[in-house]
Amino acid sequence: MTTIISVPSSLDDQSFEHIFDQLAALPPDEKILVDARRTRWSSPYGLTALLAVAQTRLERPALAVPEHEDTASYWARASFFRHAATVYEISGKVPRTRSSGESSVLLEVTPVSQTADIHTVVENIQQRAQFILQERLHLESSVTMRFTMALSEVCQNVIEHAGTGGWVAVQAYRWQQQTGRSVVVIAVCDAGMGFRKSMESSQGPRLTDRWDDGMALEETVMKGATRFRDPGRGQGLAGVRRFIGKWHGKFSVRSGTARIAVVPVWDDDVPLKEDLPSFPGAQVQLTIPEKFPDK
Repeated sequence: MTTIISVPSSLDDQSFEHIFDQLAALPPDEKILVDARRTRWSSPYGLTALLAVAQTRLERPALAVPEHEDTASYWARASFFRHAATVYEISGKVPRTRSSGESSVLLEVTPVSQTADIHTVVENIQQRAQFILQERLHLESSVTMRFTMALSEVCQNVIEHAGTGGWVAVQAYRWQQQTGRSVVVIAVCDAGMGFRKSMESSQGPRLTDRWDDGMALEETVMKGATRFRDPGRGQGLAGVRRFIGKWHGKFSVRSGTARIAVVPVWDDDVPLKEDLPSFPGAQVQLTIPEKFPDK
């Protein structure tokens, strides 16, 4: 018997909770079909998290391709299907990838499992990021280096905390619903051990009434705690948080049953959500908006 996992028509970090909710009660050996036939749009988070879903299954799941031609074409240009074919049984027509001139895809879906992958990611995105950040988001030139450092740090998080590989993708688009401005979105997702188990692997379970996924995220993202004992380690995500705050962006990290976020004035999200449907690993999103006129 195959359980059908329904994919929302618009797939982002918020609507993906619908998928996590459907998966939470299923044993890892249950056969699933991820049905994206009615999906019309996906953020980078949606694409990378769909790949992470396949990491949680003992038997290779099936994936039904979006029926809307433009959607399937974008997923192909973003290299989603190329990587999905390694972890899913693909059902439906996958369009051929073809060049479309200037693309909103700054970085196609890219696997991250070792340090060399991060160097490749940074090299591939640097020139395109400089143009987008300055010409479309109207940010000063110095932001490009900080942007690539932040991208490197969230990818490094997969290597240090996941215990398995993950995926990264970056896109620029007009986010009319939230900011009314152009944004650049970075998403990095994996289904590895996650923050709490990663810290426990070196320090052991905490002897406290409240040691859970939420507290692990608070200590790691907000306080710079780390499972590494080397001086200076653990400051990566805290540095990303400071960078995002400077540019009035949004930074969220989901792990296990909790999600923590640095929330800017233009968003109505909450800083900490707990008791979410359980999903392993870490799912990270950074959103950098076009510069506000008064800044």
